Amino acid sequence: MKLVSRASPPILFFSVVLFVLCGSVTAAPQPKKIPRIAFLSAASRSTISDRIEAFRQGLRELGYAEGKNILIEYRYADGKLDTLPALTRELIRLDIDVLVTGGPTVTRRAKEATSTIPIVMAQDNDPVSAGLIASLARPGGNITGLSALHPEISGKRLELLKEIVPKLSRVTVLEASTNPGNAEALQETKLAAGAFGAKLQYVNVLSPEDIESAFRAANKGRADAVMVLLNPVLILHRAQIVELAVKNGLPAVYPQKEYVEAGGLISYGVNVSDLHRRAATYVDKILKGAKPTDLPVEQPTKFELVVNLKTAKQIGLAIPPNVLVRADRVIR
Repeated sequence: MKLVSRASPPILFFSVVLFVLCGSVTAAPQPKKIPRIAFLSAASRSTISDRIEAFRQGLRELGYAEGKNILIEYRYADGKLDTLPALTRELIRLDIDVLVTGGPTVTRRAKEATSTIPIVMAQDNDPVSAGLIASLARPGGNITGLSALHPEISGKRLELLKEIVPKLSRVTVLEASTNPGNAEALQETKLAAGAFGAKLQYVNVLSPEDIESAFRAANKGRADAVMVLLNPVLILHRAQIVELAVKNGLPAVYPQKEYVEAGGLISYGVNVSDLHRRAATYVDKILKGAKPTDLPVEQPTKFELVVNLKTAKQIGLAIPPNVLVRADRVIR
Protein backbone atom coordinates (compact mmCIF):
# COMPACT_ATOMS: atom_id res chain seq x y z
CA MET A 1 0.00 0.00 0.00
CA LYS A 2 1.36 3.47 -0.96
CA LEU A 3 1.69 5.93 1.89
CA VAL A 4 0.97 9.65 1.26
CA SER A 5 2.70 12.17 3.50
CA ARG A 6 0.39 14.89 4.80
CA ALA A 7 3.32 16.97 6.05
CA SER A 8 4.66 17.93 2.58
CA PRO A 9 2.25 20.78 1.68
CA PRO A 10 2.76 22.74 4.96
CA ILE A 11 6.52 22.32 4.71
CA LEU A 12 6.48 23.53 1.12
CA PHE A 13 4.25 26.48 2.07
CA PHE A 14 6.53 27.63 4.86
CA SER A 15 9.59 27.17 2.66
CA VAL A 16 8.07 29.48 0.05
CA VAL A 17 7.14 32.06 2.71
CA LEU A 18 10.64 31.93 4.16
CA PHE A 19 12.15 32.37 0.70
CA VAL A 20 9.97 35.38 -0.01
CA LEU A 21 10.76 36.96 3.33
CA CYS A 22 14.49 36.40 2.90
CA GLY A 23 14.32 37.78 -0.59
CA SER A 24 12.53 40.87 0.67
CA VAL A 25 15.19 41.47 3.28
CA THR A 26 17.96 41.08 0.73
CA ALA A 27 16.31 43.49 -1.73
CA ALA A 28 15.63 46.20 0.86
CA PRO A 29 16.77 49.57 -0.55
CA GLN A 30 19.91 51.04 0.93
CA PRO A 31 19.90 54.62 2.30
CA LYS A 32 20.52 57.05 -0.57
CA LYS A 33 23.93 58.75 -0.46
CA ILE A 34 23.66 62.50 0.07
CA PRO A 35 25.77 64.31 -2.56
CA ARG A 36 28.79 66.08 -1.13
CA ILE A 37 30.19 69.08 -2.97
CA ALA A 38 33.05 71.42 -2.11
CA PHE A 39 33.54 75.17 -2.55
CA LEU A 40 37.11 76.46 -2.57
CA SER A 41 38.16 80.13 -2.70
CA ALA A 42 41.47 81.97 -2.57
CA ALA A 43 39.84 84.85 -0.68
CA SER A 44 38.33 85.01 2.81
CA ARG A 45 34.71 84.15 3.56
CA SER A 46 33.90 87.73 4.57
CA THR A 47 35.30 89.06 1.29
CA ILE A 48 32.99 86.94 -0.86
CA SER A 49 30.04 86.42 1.48
CA ASP A 50 27.55 87.74 -1.09
CA ARG A 51 28.88 85.32 -3.72
CA ILE A 52 28.56 82.39 -1.35
CA GLU A 53 25.00 83.39 -0.57
CA ALA A 54 24.23 83.71 -4.30
CA PHE A 55 25.57 80.19 -4.88
CA ARG A 56 23.49 78.81 -2.01
CA GLN A 57 20.44 80.67 -3.31
CA GLY A 58 20.98 79.07 -6.72
CA LEU A 59 21.00 75.64 -5.09
CA ARG A 60 17.85 76.42 -3.11
CA GLU A 61 16.07 77.47 -6.30
CA LEU A 62 16.89 74.03 -7.69
CA GLY A 63 15.42 72.24 -4.66
CA TYR A 64 18.57 71.64 -2.61
CA ALA A 65 18.70 72.14 1.16
CA GLU A 66 22.07 72.05 2.90
CA GLY A 67 22.33 69.24 5.40
CA LYS A 68 19.25 67.48 4.02
CA ASN A 69 19.73 66.52 0.39
CA ILE A 70 23.15 68.07 -0.20
CA LEU A 71 26.33 68.61 1.84
CA ILE A 72 28.75 71.48 1.18
CA GLU A 73 32.34 71.71 2.39
CA TYR A 74 33.73 75.26 2.34
CA ARG A 75 37.44 76.11 2.38
CA TYR A 76 39.09 79.55 2.14
CA ALA A 77 42.76 80.38 1.60
CA ASP A 78 42.34 83.90 3.06
CA GLY A 79 44.73 85.28 0.45
CA LYS A 80 47.47 82.78 1.32
CA LEU A 81 47.77 81.21 -2.11
CA ASP A 82 50.46 78.74 -1.04
CA THR A 83 47.82 76.95 1.07
CA LEU A 84 45.60 76.15 -1.92
CA PRO A 85 47.24 72.82 -2.87
CA ALA A 86 46.80 71.46 0.67
CA LEU A 87 43.21 72.70 0.88
CA THR A 88 42.43 71.08 -2.46
CA ARG A 89 43.89 67.74 -1.38
CA GLU A 90 41.95 67.94 1.87
CA LEU A 91 38.68 68.35 -0.01
CA ILE A 92 39.45 65.53 -2.44
CA ARG A 93 40.02 63.17 0.47
CA LEU A 94 36.43 63.84 1.58
CA ASP A 95 35.12 61.88 -1.40
CA ILE A 96 33.35 64.87 -2.94
CA ASP A 97 31.13 64.60 -6.02
CA VAL A 98 31.80 68.10 -7.40
CA LEU A 99 34.42 70.77 -6.68
CA VAL A 100 33.31 74.38 -7.21
CA THR A 101 36.17 76.88 -7.61
CA GLY A 102 35.72 80.56 -6.77
CA GLY A 103 38.40 81.98 -9.06
CA PRO A 104 41.05 81.30 -11.71
CA THR A 105 43.95 80.62 -9.33
CA VAL A 106 41.89 78.03 -7.47
CA THR A 107 40.77 76.34 -10.70
CA ARG A 108 44.38 75.82 -11.75
CA ARG A 109 45.27 74.22 -8.43
CA ALA A 110 42.20 71.99 -8.70
CA LYS A 111 43.13 70.92 -12.23
CA GLU A 112 46.59 69.92 -11.01
CA ALA A 113 45.06 67.87 -8.19
CA THR A 114 42.42 65.85 -10.05
CA SER A 115 41.45 64.85 -13.57
CA THR A 116 38.43 62.79 -12.52
CA ILE A 117 36.37 64.81 -10.05
CA PRO A 118 34.08 67.27 -11.89
CA ILE A 119 35.18 70.89 -11.42
CA VAL A 120 32.75 73.80 -11.82
CA MET A 121 34.31 77.25 -12.31
CA ALA A 122 32.15 79.89 -10.65
CA GLN A 123 34.25 82.38 -12.61
CA ASP A 124 37.43 82.30 -14.64
CA ASN A 125 39.21 85.09 -16.48
CA ASP A 126 39.99 83.26 -19.73
CA PRO A 127 39.78 79.44 -19.39
CA VAL A 128 40.54 78.71 -23.06
CA SER A 129 43.76 80.75 -23.26
CA ALA A 130 44.81 79.32 -19.90
CA GLY A 131 44.50 75.78 -21.27
CA LEU A 132 41.87 74.72 -18.75
CA ILE A 133 39.36 73.76 -21.44
CA ALA A 134 39.53 73.02 -25.14
CA SER A 135 36.76 75.45 -26.08
CA LEU A 136 33.74 77.15 -24.57
CA ALA A 137 31.36 74.91 -26.51
CA ARG A 138 33.19 71.63 -25.78
CA PRO A 139 35.34 71.88 -22.63
CA GLY A 140 36.80 68.43 -23.26
CA GLY A 141 37.78 67.38 -19.74
CA ASN A 142 36.56 67.46 -16.15
CA ILE A 143 36.17 71.27 -16.00
CA THR A 144 33.22 73.44 -16.99
CA GLY A 145 31.39 76.48 -15.60
CA LEU A 146 31.46 80.21 -16.29
CA SER A 147 33.90 82.64 -17.88
CA ALA A 148 34.20 86.22 -16.58
CA LEU A 149 35.59 87.96 -19.72
CA HIS A 150 38.21 89.73 -17.59
CA PRO A 151 40.65 90.60 -20.41
CA GLU A 152 37.95 92.06 -22.69
CA ILE A 153 36.51 94.28 -19.94
CA SER A 154 39.87 95.72 -18.85
CA GLY A 155 40.05 98.05 -21.84
CA LYS A 156 36.57 99.35 -21.07
CA ARG A 157 37.63 100.18 -17.50
CA LEU A 158 40.42 102.40 -18.83
CA GLU A 159 37.93 104.10 -21.17
CA LEU A 160 35.74 104.73 -18.13
CA LEU A 161 38.69 106.39 -16.34
CA LYS A 162 39.14 108.63 -19.36
CA GLU A 163 35.50 109.71 -19.11
CA ILE A 164 35.83 110.80 -15.49
CA VAL A 165 39.35 112.22 -15.89
CA PRO A 166 39.30 113.90 -19.32
CA LYS A 167 42.96 114.98 -19.16
CA LEU A 168 44.13 111.47 -18.33
CA SER A 169 47.67 110.93 -19.60
CA ARG A 170 49.41 108.66 -17.07
CA VAL A 171 47.87 105.61 -15.39
CA THR A 172 49.44 103.28 -12.85
CA VAL A 173 48.15 99.73 -13.27
CA LEU A 174 48.28 97.51 -10.19
CA GLU A 175 48.56 93.94 -11.39
CA ALA A 176 49.67 90.49 -10.29
CA SER A 177 51.84 88.67 -12.78
CA THR A 178 50.86 85.35 -11.21
CA ASN A 179 47.13 85.93 -11.63
CA PRO A 180 45.75 83.95 -14.61
CA GLY A 181 44.38 86.14 -17.38
CA ASN A 182 46.15 89.33 -16.34
CA ALA A 183 48.64 89.16 -19.21
CA GLU A 184 45.72 89.28 -21.67
CA ALA A 185 44.05 92.01 -19.59
CA LEU A 186 47.21 94.12 -19.79
CA GLN A 187 47.24 93.75 -23.55
CA GLU A 188 43.63 94.97 -23.80
CA THR A 189 44.46 97.87 -21.47
CA LYS A 190 47.46 98.79 -23.61
CA LEU A 191 45.30 98.87 -26.74
CA ALA A 192 42.75 101.12 -25.04
CA ALA A 193 45.51 103.44 -23.77
CA GLY A 194 46.94 103.74 -27.26
CA ALA A 195 43.60 105.02 -28.56
CA PHE A 196 43.96 108.26 -26.58
CA GLY A 197 47.71 108.38 -26.00
CA ALA A 198 47.86 107.51 -22.30
CA LYS A 199 51.05 106.09 -20.82
CA LEU A 200 50.81 103.05 -18.54
CA GLN A 201 53.00 102.24 -15.57
CA TYR A 202 52.79 98.60 -14.45
CA VAL A 203 53.34 97.72 -10.80
CA ASN A 204 53.43 94.09 -9.73
CA VAL A 205 51.68 93.51 -6.38
CA LEU A 206 52.26 89.98 -5.12
CA SER A 207 52.04 90.50 -1.37
CA PRO A 208 50.56 92.99 1.12
CA GLU A 209 54.05 94.45 1.57
CA ASP A 210 53.96 95.63 -2.07
CA ILE A 211 50.87 97.83 -1.65
CA GLU A 212 52.39 100.99 -0.16
CA SER A 213 55.37 100.86 -2.51
CA ALA A 214 52.93 100.61 -5.43
CA PHE A 215 51.40 103.97 -4.52
CA ARG A 216 54.84 105.49 -3.99
CA ALA A 217 55.65 104.36 -7.53
CA ALA A 218 52.40 105.95 -8.77
CA ASN A 219 53.32 109.28 -7.19
CA LYS A 220 56.86 109.09 -8.50
CA GLY A 221 55.50 108.39 -11.97
CA ARG A 222 53.12 111.38 -11.65
CA ALA A 223 50.08 109.22 -12.28
CA ASP A 224 46.74 110.89 -12.95
CA ALA A 225 44.83 107.78 -11.89
CA VAL A 226 45.11 104.16 -10.83
CA MET A 227 43.65 101.04 -12.39
CA VAL A 228 43.42 97.78 -10.44
CA LEU A 229 43.35 94.37 -12.11
CA LEU A 230 41.99 91.19 -10.57
CA ASN A 231 44.24 90.15 -7.71
CA PRO A 232 43.38 87.98 -4.68
CA VAL A 233 45.90 89.88 -2.55
CA LEU A 234 44.44 93.29 -3.41
CA ILE A 235 40.80 92.33 -2.91
CA LEU A 236 41.66 90.95 0.51
CA HIS A 237 43.37 94.24 1.43
CA ARG A 238 40.91 96.48 -0.42
CA ALA A 239 40.42 98.80 2.57
CA GLN A 240 44.11 99.71 2.46
CA ILE A 241 44.04 100.11 -1.33
CA VAL A 242 41.10 102.53 -1.39
CA GLU A 243 42.48 104.44 1.60
CA LEU A 244 45.81 105.03 -0.14
CA ALA A 245 44.08 106.03 -3.37
CA VAL A 246 42.00 108.65 -1.55
CA LYS A 247 44.94 109.81 0.58
CA ASN A 248 46.98 110.43 -2.58
CA GLY A 249 44.05 112.06 -4.38
CA LEU A 250 44.11 109.47 -7.15
CA PRO A 251 40.94 108.50 -9.04
CA ALA A 252 40.88 104.71 -9.25
CA VAL A 253 38.85 102.17 -11.19
CA TYR A 254 38.40 98.67 -9.80
CA PRO A 255 37.31 95.30 -11.24
CA GLN A 256 34.91 94.44 -8.39
CA LYS A 257 32.19 96.31 -6.49
CA GLU A 258 33.66 95.25 -3.13
CA TYR A 259 36.33 97.93 -3.57
CA VAL A 260 33.72 100.65 -4.03
CA GLU A 261 31.70 99.38 -1.08
CA ALA A 262 34.91 99.76 0.96
CA GLY A 263 35.31 103.39 -0.16
CA GLY A 264 36.75 103.07 -3.66
CA LEU A 265 35.71 105.49 -6.42
CA ILE A 266 34.30 103.41 -9.24
CA SER A 267 34.09 99.80 -10.44
CA TYR A 268 32.99 98.15 -13.62
CA GLY A 269 32.81 94.44 -14.24
CA VAL A 270 30.86 91.26 -14.38
CA ASN A 271 28.21 90.69 -11.74
CA VAL A 272 30.22 87.95 -10.03
CA SER A 273 27.42 87.08 -7.62
CA ASP A 274 25.22 86.24 -10.61
CA LEU A 275 27.95 83.93 -11.95
CA HIS A 276 28.04 82.11 -8.61
CA ARG A 277 24.26 81.74 -8.62
CA ARG A 278 24.42 80.25 -12.12
CA ALA A 279 27.23 77.89 -11.04
CA ALA A 280 24.59 76.01 -9.03
CA THR A 281 22.92 74.89 -12.28
CA TYR A 282 26.14 73.14 -13.31
CA VAL A 283 26.33 71.35 -9.98
CA ASP A 284 22.73 70.22 -10.41
CA LYS A 285 23.30 68.88 -13.92
CA ILE A 286 26.45 66.99 -12.91
CA LEU A 287 24.76 65.43 -9.88
CA LYS A 288 22.03 64.25 -12.24
CA GLY A 289 24.53 62.49 -14.48
CA ALA A 290 25.83 65.08 -16.95
CA LYS A 291 29.55 65.08 -17.80
CA PRO A 292 31.56 68.33 -17.60
CA THR A 293 32.94 67.73 -21.08
CA ASP A 294 29.37 67.95 -22.48
CA LEU A 295 28.39 71.14 -20.63
CA PRO A 296 29.36 74.31 -22.55
CA VAL A 297 31.07 77.08 -20.58
CA GLU A 298 28.79 80.11 -20.33
CA GLN A 299 29.77 83.76 -20.53
CA PRO A 300 28.43 86.55 -18.30
CA THR A 301 25.12 88.22 -19.05
CA LYS A 302 25.08 90.82 -16.26
CA PHE A 303 27.56 93.66 -15.81
CA GLU A 304 27.52 96.38 -13.19
CA LEU A 305 28.85 99.90 -12.84
CA VAL A 306 29.11 101.17 -9.25
CA VAL A 307 30.03 104.76 -8.33
CA ASN A 308 30.87 106.20 -4.92
CA LEU A 309 30.00 109.91 -4.87
CA LYS A 310 31.29 110.31 -1.32
CA THR A 311 34.75 109.27 -2.48
CA ALA A 312 34.52 111.52 -5.53
CA LYS A 313 33.83 114.48 -3.23
CA GLN A 314 36.78 113.54 -1.01
CA ILE A 315 39.24 113.77 -3.90
CA GLY A 316 37.53 116.78 -5.49
CA LEU A 317 36.32 114.97 -8.59
CA ALA A 318 33.02 115.57 -10.38
CA ILE A 319 31.54 112.44 -11.94
CA PRO A 320 30.03 113.31 -15.36
CA PRO A 321 26.24 112.95 -15.62
CA ASN A 322 26.56 110.53 -18.55
CA VAL A 323 28.49 108.16 -16.28
CA LEU A 324 26.07 108.50 -13.39
CA VAL A 325 23.06 107.78 -15.58
CA ARG A 326 24.65 104.47 -16.63
CA ALA A 327 25.48 103.41 -13.08
CA ASP A 328 23.69 100.38 -11.66
CA ARG A 329 24.35 101.67 -8.17
CA VAL A 330 25.42 105.02 -6.78
CA ILE A 331 26.72 105.31 -3.21
CA ARG A 332 25.94 108.79 -1.88
